[in-house]
Parts: sequence; C-alpha cells; structure tokens
Amino acid sequence: MNLTSPSQVKAWCIENEFHPNKVLGQNFLIDRNALVAIVDAGLAGEDAKRKMEKGGCRVLEIGPGLGVLTEEMLARGCEVTAVEKDPVLAARLADSLGNPPSLTVVAGDALEFIARQQTESFDCMISNLPYQAGTRILLDLVLKRGLPSMTVLVQTEVAERLAAKEGSKTRGLAGVWAQLDYDVKIVRKVAASCFWPRPEIGSSVVTLTRHDRNVAFSAEERDVFHRLTKKAFEHRRKQLGSVFKDMIQSTARAEELANEDWINLVKGLMQNEDT
Repeated sequence: MNLTSPSQVKAWCIENEFHPNKVLGQNFLIDRNALVAIVDAGLAGEDAKRKMEKGGCRVLEIGPGLGVLTEEMLARGCEVTAVEKDPVLAARLADSLGNPPSLTVVAGDALEFIARQQTESFDCMISNLPYQAGTRILLDLVLKRGLPSMTVLVQTEVAERLAAKEGSKTRGLAGVWAQLDYDVKIVRKVAASCFWPRPEIGSSVVTLTRHDRNVAFSAEERDVFHRLTKKAFEHRRKQLGSVFKDMIQSTARAEELANEDWINLVKGLMQNEDT
C-alpha cells in the first residue's frame, strides 16, 4: 500500500473497518513532500548524522499510525522503535512493512513508555505526534533530557508556543521549559490538506536540539525553576511582584522574561535562602 495515497489509505480503512480515532488524535500524513521534509530534518542533527555515517541511527517514533514515517526511516537505514497506542495499528505495523529486523513495535501508551524507558538509548525522535497528547509527550521527554534531538509534526499553535521568545504573546510554560535545554526551531508548515482525515487546523515541523548551556544547573535549581515558572504562568496577567509578593520585586509579567532571567531569579532566590 502506498501510504501517501489518500485513496489507498481510505480503502484500507474501509476494508478493515478501521475508523480513525479523534480521541487518539489520529490524522494520517498523506503528503510525500512533507514526509521527506520531516525525516530530512530529523536526521540532520550532528548526533544523527554521525550515527548514520556509521551505519544506522536509533530512532524513537511515537504514534506511527499506518507507518508512513516508519517506512521512510527504515528505508534510510534507521533502527526504529515505534510506540503505538492503538492496538489495531500496533498489531499490523510490522507485518505491513515486511517484518524488518530493524523495527521494534511497542503496543502501549507513549507516556507510560517514556516514564519507564531510558531515552538515552535513542539518538533522536522523529514523530507525527498525536494531536491530543502531543504537548504532554514532548514536555515529558524534555524534562528527561535524554534525547539529543526531537523532530516532530505538531499543531502549528503548539509549535509556535514551543519556539516563542520572551515578549511574544505565544510565550508560555511549554516554551520556557523546552528552551531550558533545547534550541527550538520551526522548520516548515504543513497544510491541513496533507492529512487524512483532514484536521481543522494546520501543523508545523519543529526541531528541538539539545544544548549544553545549562548543564551546570543543578537538580535542586531545576526543581525551583519549574515550580517558579509554573506558578508565574498560572497568573500570567499579573506582574511577578504581585504573584510572588515579597520574594520577587518586579513589574514584569511571565512572558516578558527570557530563560536567562528565570535562571538568574532562581539562583538569586536560592542564595537568599542560604544566607
């Protein structure tokens, strides 16, 4: 089956009495150009390129669906671990792709997989993430800091929040947390017409590449960072001085601060506690 052919994808679903599940965010990518762009971006990172030059890259894929990304990555010589929550799709994936030895299919919930799996065993993640759980999945992976790079297809509004800089109206908790350890870049937009069933809004390819600028930030400091920013964005319309009372003297609002500002606030608060 040509996985980028809308007619063939629809025919398979009808023949197998399979109905894409909105609750699971099942929107299958059916555009060849977008497919190639995602995999190209995912394998462009330095870690992935080095692994490919040596004969293969270990890729985590979440939500493979019918296997359109999976098939392309296998064709390029990647070793793919695909985590699929839908039992029907998980059961058919390996057989439909010829049972390649470089494919491991995990039937189950991605959030549970992330919680128990050491993601350091993968060189990167390349995924068309489920719409409903995409942000939660990404943030769980961001907090583990185990993956050198992540290339994902998500709703455009999610991509914009992840990449938003200080002062932007789309700046939020997801972007602040992601940018603590990752450089975030929107690669390209993907129209809603590139999916079946067609979603109501478009998507974007976004890359998260791990940096080392905050490796010295301790576990204790990170805990304070996450608690501080979470509370601030829960009251994003208020000035920080109003949110934190005597702790922080500032007229700025949460979205106005860069990550460096948050880091300095954390260090200052912890130094005051020590004294």
